Amino acid sequence: MSNRRSRNGEDRKQEERSKQQERAQRILDAAAELIQRWGYNKTTIDDIARRAGVAKGTIYLHWKTREDLFDALMRREELALAEDIRRRIATDPEGATLHGLMKHATLATMKSPLMKAVILRDTNMIGELVHKEYATEAYEERIDRYKTLLEFLRNHGLVRADIGIREELYLLSALSTGVLLIDPWLPDDIKVPDEVAVELMAETIRRTFEPRQAATQSELQEVTTVFNQYIDRVVEITKEQVQKEIER
Repeated sequence: MSNRRSRNGEDRKQEERSKQQERAQRILDAAAELIQRWGYNKTTIDDIARRAGVAKGTIYLHWKTREDLFDALMRREELALAEDIRRRIATDPEGATLHGLMKHATLATMKSPLMKAVILRDTNMIGELVHKEYATEAYEERIDRYKTLLEFLRNHGLVRADIGIREELYLLSALSTGVLLIDPWLPDDIKVPDEVAVELMAETIRRTFEPRQAATQSELQEVTTVFNQYIDRVVEITKEQVQKEIER
């Protein structure tokens, strides 16, 4: 009898945790929708509560401040972006090449409005959050690990090493950011769909940065392993940020 009561108690606790998690995700969904519509500066807790269908006080059961809520939203978006990039690369035989990595990372970013706003430093949409995303040790570590990944490709003859890595990083960043940025500046008759844009970018990267001889299957597998380690660490860093925010 005692064991049954214990199990029932645990079941109720688990059910309550599930309800809390579902409610938290609904609130974050509402915040994401409104920040994209009105921008960070104009989106209030009252707005989010109404859109999520909860009382204003309920939001403060999950996050102490408005800033904490939006920090949680950005961490969720970072995790989703990392997982999306991983899925895209895993289903592409050329996903572990430099042009494959850049193609899938850029396309995934295109499909994530908040992360695209971070990359483009769009203060109209995400306000002061853009500065917080860049002014962290975690961001610096992600950049360092990206450099390490590029150095691995260079050292294994999968990327040109006759130009400096700094210059290479600059050009790769310029290409991907340009693709994310260019549409508002173009007339409609020369715009192309996102998928076409990233394929054009990827082909430019392949011709510019990669050797003519295609990578072998074993080389691709080795790069895939290194890339997965890179993504795993990105996810780990983001989860560490979430934990720090919880403990504040």
